[in-house]
Amino acid sequence: MARYYDVHPENPQPRILRQVVDLLRDGGLIAYPTDSCFAFGCQLGNRDGLDRIRAVRHLDDRHHFTLVCRDFAQLGQFVHVSNSVFRLVKASTPGSYTFILPATKEVPRRMLHPRKRTVGVRVPAHTVTQALLAELGEPLVSSTLILPGEDEPLTQGWEIKERLDHALDAVVDAGDCGKEPTTVVDLSGDEPEILRRGAGDPSRFE
Repeated sequence: MARYYDVHPENPQPRILRQVVDLLRDGGLIAYPTDSCFAFGCQLGNRDGLDRIRAVRHLDDRHHFTLVCRDFAQLGQFVHVSNSVFRLVKASTPGSYTFILPATKEVPRRMLHPRKRTVGVRVPAHTVTQALLAELGEPLVSSTLILPGEDEPLTQGWEIKERLDHALDAVVDAGDCGKEPTTVVDLSGDEPEILRRGAGDPSRFE
């Protein structure tokens, strides 16, 4: 059974954050809120966590996992950012965008797109997510919490707990968060390519 953590949306309780981070470091898989919608999350290097996300979402090896980073400096450790891309990404973070970029050697091979060697990265504007990332001290490996055959993500913590009790180790609930996934922009090529239109305004990349 998944543990259920009720977290204050503006002043997240440090004791609860420490418990969630301890669980992550023990190889746990969580559902947590972001500024776009709920996401799955596990620690970087957690092979079992990746496999569990793939199993729940029915994902193949071409799926881009996302490194949810605390800030732009942390993001820069895991992806290669050219000068032109730097300006675009910097102007859009924190926010509801996921950027596909060439990965550095810091990213485990299992997370990479098998052909492109790219990975998703983002910096969320959400108090609880930021507090969790600060306590963890590294990015969270994440994927949008959309179940197979469904068009929209789950948006209520209690429903996630009810439906995925067997598949998760914890649900972090901070009340309402977004209902729309991030806008995904591939910046690994010569021109920006919008792969998914979502919560972030895509016009700046068109």
